[in-house]
Parts: sequence; C-alpha cells; structure tokens
Amino acid sequence: MSRASSGAAVVGAGMIARVHVHAIRAAGAEVRGIVASSPESGARAAREWGLPHGYPDLAAALADDTVGVVHVCTPNALHAAQAEAALRAGKHVVCEKPLATSAADAARLAAVAEETGRVLAVPFVYRYHPLVREIRARAQAGEFGAWQLLHGSYLQDWMLDPGAASWRTDPASGGPSRAFADIGSHWCDLVEWVAGVRFAEVSARLATTVEGRAADTEDAAAVLLRTDDGVLGTLTVSQVSAGRKNRLWFELDGARGSAVFDQEQPETVWLGTAEGARILARDPGQGSAEQRRLSTLPAGHPQGYADCFRAFVADAYAAMAGGKPEGLPEAEDGARAARLAEAVLGSARTLAWTSVRKSVRKDESA
Repeated sequence: MSRASSGAAVVGAGMIARVHVHAIRAAGAEVRGIVASSPESGARAAREWGLPHGYPDLAAALADDTVGVVHVCTPNALHAAQAEAALRAGKHVVCEKPLATSAADAARLAAVAEETGRVLAVPFVYRYHPLVREIRARAQAGEFGAWQLLHGSYLQDWMLDPGAASWRTDPASGGPSRAFADIGSHWCDLVEWVAGVRFAEVSARLATTVEGRAADTEDAAAVLLRTDDGVLGTLTVSQVSAGRKNRLWFELDGARGSAVFDQEQPETVWLGTAEGARILARDPGQGSAEQRRLSTLPAGHPQGYADCFRAFVADAYAAMAGGKPEGLPEAEDGARAARLAEAVLGSARTLAWTSVRKSVRKDESA
C-alpha cells in the first residue's frame, strides 16, 4: 500500500469490528472510518470509537483514496459481495470467515483476489498462538513421526439460551451452517496447517438441540475425517456446552510423540512420548523462530486471543506491502473452509462419507 492509501475502512460495527479496529491501530495503521447498517449507526460508531468518518455506505468508503484496505465484519451473507466490491475497487481486503455462504462463491472470490492482485486475508487467527507455531515446527522437523490419529473439539455455550437467536441463526443471513462454519472451520484450518495434512473426506451428523430452532442452523456437529493419506480424525463442535466459553482443543498423535493444545490455556502445551509426558511453556528465548517472533511478552506474562489478532493483522499488512509472512491465512484458506463446510452439510444430508472437492465457480458450472 502507498502512504497516501494506507488507511483502513471497517465495514460492520459489532463486537468483531471493534477487535479489528484495535488490531489495525496496534499494527500502526489508521482507521479512516466505518460503514454500519445505516448512516446514523455509522456516524454514532465513528464518534464512539474516535474515527474520522462514519461513511454513509460502502461505496463512499471505496471512493476514499486514503483507504487502502477494507475490513469486512458484517453478517456472513454480505461477505462475498462486499469483499468483491472492495477488491475490484483496488483495495486489499481482510474478510471475516466464512468468505461466502457457498463454496462456489468463496472460490469465485479467491479468483477475484488473484485477478486483481490484491491481498485477501482471512482471520484464522489461532494460527498466531506462539505455541501453535512451536508444535508446527516440531511436526515439520519429524519429532512426532507419522500421524496415527488427529482429534479434538471446539466447544462454546453462548447459544444455550433459547433467546440467543440473531442473524447467525438465520440461514438467509448466516448461511446454511452455523456451528461448523463458525467454529469447526477454525479447528479444521488449525489442525490441517499445524499437522501438514488435508482432510479428503468427512462423515458428519448435525444436531439442533434448543427448542424452537428446528428450522434453523445446527447447534452441534460430530464429524469423522480422513486425510488424503488415510489418517483418521474426529471433531466435536458445539455452541451449547454449558461452561465452555471458547475451548478449541486438539491432540495430534504420532508414531513417536503427541502434542495437545488448548486455546483457553495457550501459554502451555502438552507433549507426550512412550516414556512419559511434559509441559512446555511459551518462552521467547527458546524454541522455533516463529514461536519466538510471536512471543511479544516475556515468559510468564500471558498472551492470548487479542495478541493473535494483532499479529494476524500486522502480517496481513506486511503482505499488502509486498512481504511474505509465514502462515498468513489468505483467500484459498477461506475457500477451503467453505469446501469443508459444504462437505459436512452434504454428508449430514446423505449420511455417507463425502469428499472435500475442489469447488467450481458459479460462472463455470452448467
């Protein structure tokens, strides 16, 4: 991005938009303004968040030459059209996942990013926990041996309340999947990236457990997975597990060793061998280069989700400036998440193993 167009515009004014604003500022960039659901809401959010502009609509933000990157933080059904408009206006984009509510639209959006030569980054931010990077480096070095089993869960409880319905529970706004597309996609992205695997097929069952949501999207999912080289995986996803606030947990079991990571306890990981187990703590003075790069605080001074988000945005902006940061999730990662979600939905309908196929763009399908 040039200095004249290095500012950011945020589209959306909810919780995650506020997280983006903080991360943009931490990366040293300026938030030029915000687009909300109405001009009045945008003006109010701009005042509350100390932003120069409350743009009346997306077109006004895209017309601002001082804006070089657009952060899309709106309901899921709006992502593809808004991100495409920004890319075609010559802006880089950070788009909340899912990129689109269908795999075909996500693939088309990835193609637009390639066509325009713009960065399209997707906030799979759990990649940015320093100890996640440490596990990945050890896996790449062969410390764990050939994978035997990949398993885990992502559990929340915020949808336990029958009154928790929002745009997220409406397929027209949130898309045909909720629990898996929202959080199961995070788990799959993280495990594939850390373990260096690709899930080739899935067998899934979905459940809507809260009375009154029978016609809405799923509250929970149980998924069997198989990698392209035959390793089995299991994943439990829930947004109705009482007391679980944001517990992304995985265990990677190899022929020589295992590794466990818990997102709610990100300062340590469990490492196991046949001789026993030990706890490894985050330490900027030890471990892999990426673990040390992302350890911005001394050992014993906890880092967490906000640090991950800031590191992700900083890397996205570095890529926009021509850099090639390690592990930045981009358009193809978002398109892959959409393919996985579509395979899970397909398997739940047919009750059969379903391949995670390369999607065909709508304009290529007959």
